[in-house]
Amino acid sequence: MERFLYNDFPTFLKRYFPYKVQKISLNAGFTCPNRDGTKGRGGCSYCNNQTFSPDYCRSEKSVSVQLAEGKRFFAHKYPDMKYLAYFQAYTNTYSDLESLKRKYGEALEADGVVGLVIGTRPDCMPDDLLRYLEELNRHTFVLVEYGIESASDETLRRVNRGHTYAETVDAVGRTASRGILTGGHVILGLPGESREELNAQAAVLSELPLSVLKIHQLQLIRGTRMAREYAERPADFHLFTDVEDYIDWLIDYVERLRPDLVLERFISQSPKELLIAPDWGLKNYEFVARLQKRMKEREAYQGKKYRNPEKRIIFAGDKRD
Repeated sequence: MERFLYNDFPTFLKRYFPYKVQKISLNAGFTCPNRDGTKGRGGCSYCNNQTFSPDYCRSEKSVSVQLAEGKRFFAHKYPDMKYLAYFQAYTNTYSDLESLKRKYGEALEADGVVGLVIGTRPDCMPDDLLRYLEELNRHTFVLVEYGIESASDETLRRVNRGHTYAETVDAVGRTASRGILTGGHVILGLPGESREELNAQAAVLSELPLSVLKIHQLQLIRGTRMAREYAERPADFHLFTDVEDYIDWLIDYVERLRPDLVLERFISQSPKELLIAPDWGLKNYEFVARLQKRMKEREAYQGKKYRNPEKRIIFAGDKRD
């Protein structure tokens, strides 16, 4: 029997759906508190939302129109497929409750949509919205995905996230305690974070009641503040220009994650016209094949080096020189 390597997202979805499901990305016209001046201006230093917005995903179109166009985009592959409405662009809980209810409701009323995936920030989840999502979760699939990005407050400040790791702990805990599936997103390779610090981060994140974790490599995107910082101080960055280098860092990280965490993704793929580095020229499935091959060579698997701590681990990166 082939050795278990990691918990993958398609297998996770089969627990909830007896048919093929596909996420359709949506841009529902939200902004972020560190873009509109509430917490800051300019957004995260690495962020350009064009990097993950497909052609049908435009804020000037209604949620139902985006879903209809997204379904046409995917239907040729699996005509009997069902869909998850993925509120992805910017902060998708950053509005008043009634407005959020209308947008989520519009998505769920679309033919073939069987659930919601809501991307947001840890500092943008009020209790009244959580109560609504808890009720919604009783009769439809709901996954809330938080942009965690790092467990180091120093790193979060450096990339202008505008929230702390303590806010991540609070939001994830409040969400999971209501029985809502809770996901997280982290970026490997943020400036200043060493391999040892990332390994420590994996242990820290494993203490959170997360069901799903999405991992991406850092990408430098044209027009971002981080791209300018790299041009001025390239020595501050480890960009994984060699894909095998990233794979080995990633395997170290995965080995230290809690064994039951579901790992949704390992890379991000930005449009070539926006991407500065790293440009590996690999499709997602090609990357996954290389990752699995290398894991087998190293006899690695998720949780191999995981240790369930008796006390909370203090992230090592908060006292860097």
